[in-house]
Amino acid sequence: MDDRLVLLKEISELPGVPGYEDEVRKYIKGRMAGLAEVYTDNLGSVICRKEGSAAAPKIMMAGHMDEIGMMVTYITKEGFLKFQTLGGWWEQVMLAQRVVVKTSSGDVLGLIGSKPPHILKQEERKKVVEKTDMFIDIGASSKEEAESMGVRPGDPVIPVSPFAQMKNPKYLVGKAWDNRIGCAIFMEAIKELQGVPHPNTIYGVGTVQEEVGLRGATTSVSLVEPDIGFALEVDIAGDTPGIHEHEAQAKLGKGPSILLYDASMVPHRRLRDFVVETAKSAGIPIQFNAMPGGGTDAGRIHVYKSGVPSLVIGVPTRYIHSHAGIIHRDDFDNAVRLIVEVIKRLDAAALSAIRGE
Repeated sequence: MDDRLVLLKEISELPGVPGYEDEVRKYIKGRMAGLAEVYTDNLGSVICRKEGSAAAPKIMMAGHMDEIGMMVTYITKEGFLKFQTLGGWWEQVMLAQRVVVKTSSGDVLGLIGSKPPHILKQEERKKVVEKTDMFIDIGASSKEEAESMGVRPGDPVIPVSPFAQMKNPKYLVGKAWDNRIGCAIFMEAIKELQGVPHPNTIYGVGTVQEEVGLRGATTSVSLVEPDIGFALEVDIAGDTPGIHEHEAQAKLGKGPSILLYDASMVPHRRLRDFVVETAKSAGIPIQFNAMPGGGTDAGRIHVYKSGVPSLVIGVPTRYIHSHAGIIHRDDFDNAVRLIVEVIKRLDAAALSAIRGE
């Protein structure tokens, strides 16, 4: 594996559900040591600052460290675990999936279970099993045995999904692309800009608790106080059966996408045009998409103080908010190329034009 592929494998496989991003933060700090000034805010978002030839404009590139997961809330007397979801889970992708409970004594393997269909009434079989009716089976025969394994309420629960290259090696399978891919983009962008002039100061920010309310972006933006904001994210891939093109336009392998709309932000028009023109002049393929539901860290960044022109750049991803997703290596590489080219061009004059001054 080349170094960039190693990065994608390692950062995908790390555990880091909302509020428990410690291992991801430690990994980013280790990778960025010597490449940027690294510090954290009081909620745990990690900030990687690299100054170019000018202190301003300040550009914030946010990728959230957390992934969807669960938290143990109760242990039954029979030794099964009830849980609270952390982030948006769709019940149809949850049953029979492996998970790991991260305890103070080590990892405990579990399986998400429910009442089997063989003993359900006919009309019950047609219904989706609710999360509240699911449980995690850790192979314990009692509450006492579960506790002896180190399990206790409040422990985070992580999906099990090892990284893999598919037969076509550009197709990459893994968990937590949403949104370790954003973290990997700003890490690689900072690496690519070592020794390269850029007329600004950049901040790669790994935010916490995005999946439960964009919370890390809310605190970290006040520490960075950026002039321009980018949320580096996944995007909904619309190239699988059953999806109409107008519902999701992005396709794997066709380039990073520019999000035209989501429920948390209408992107800044002149910043969008600046990025589109940069892609065109650099020969970088891009796509466009819109997402009527959901939001990103840019939803918090763009309304900080008097406002921060912001935009979402995404990597098309299949099957987000499930145990495993698929991305295309070319889209990741081109997303890194795009943000690097934007940073090279975003000087004080460009910022003034974006602001309409």
